[in-house]
Amino acid sequence: MPKVLFLGDIVGRPGRNFVIERVASLRAELGADIVIANAENAAGGAGITKKIADQLIAAGVDAITLGDHVWDQKNFENEIDGLEQVCRPANLPEQNPGRTHLVIEKDGFRLGVLTVLGRNYLTLKSSCPFKMADAKVAELKEQCDAIFVEAHMEATSEKIALGWYLDGRVAAVVGTHTHAPTADGRVMPDGTAFLSDAGMCGPYHSVLGRDVGQVVASFLDGMKRRFPVADADVRICGCLIDMDASTGLANRFERIEVSKEG
Repeated sequence: MPKVLFLGDIVGRPGRNFVIERVASLRAELGADIVIANAENAAGGAGITKKIADQLIAAGVDAITLGDHVWDQKNFENEIDGLEQVCRPANLPEQNPGRTHLVIEKDGFRLGVLTVLGRNYLTLKSSCPFKMADAKVAELKEQCDAIFVEAHMEATSEKIALGWYLDGRVAAVVGTHTHAPTADGRVMPDGTAFLSDAGMCGPYHSVLGRDVGQVVASFLDGMKRRFPVADADVRICGCLIDMDASTGLANRFERIEVSKEG
């Protein structure tokens, strides 16, 4: 029974260093066959670079997904096509560079991996995530034993709606973007594992990974400020999903949280 470990948004140097340090041992401890990580905030809290992607892959991450900060780092649009284990959101305009999905194979098990962006409260231009998920499921079902869908969305309602929409058609729908782990993880009635938000891999003594004082001050006076990445109470958050290769669905869901401080 293949096990897939998903790691929520990696935030800045503290998050990526802890993932690089722990992913191999965590994989062994949990018996995970495939590791997927969202790394759209891995470079200074906004975006990713080829160098960072290569470091994460070398450490033991099999697939890297991205979100609305995909193009935040200068020149990444010219690097992404060379990164075979990285995919950008599938419902961005089709002329955008980068892969719209990945197929990760381990011991004969083939897992399709894709991300769709939400359209509520996110400003990056994207097409309907529900229709794109339909198209991708139709494309991948003959190539893969199971499909993992990441819902990179601001609105919890949009994530939950997508979970119900895909229940019974994919192995998992896991939400990202809001950086706060939710308590609603489960296997849905027709066999799809669902979680509204996996949380982040990064500093939890923060406001969504950023310095507390600067963010609070901005809420108080409305002035624009730089929000540096925080560095305390670093954790890895995500989930572990047992998948059935014969049905393409999930048998078990478990939320994962590991603290650097022990």
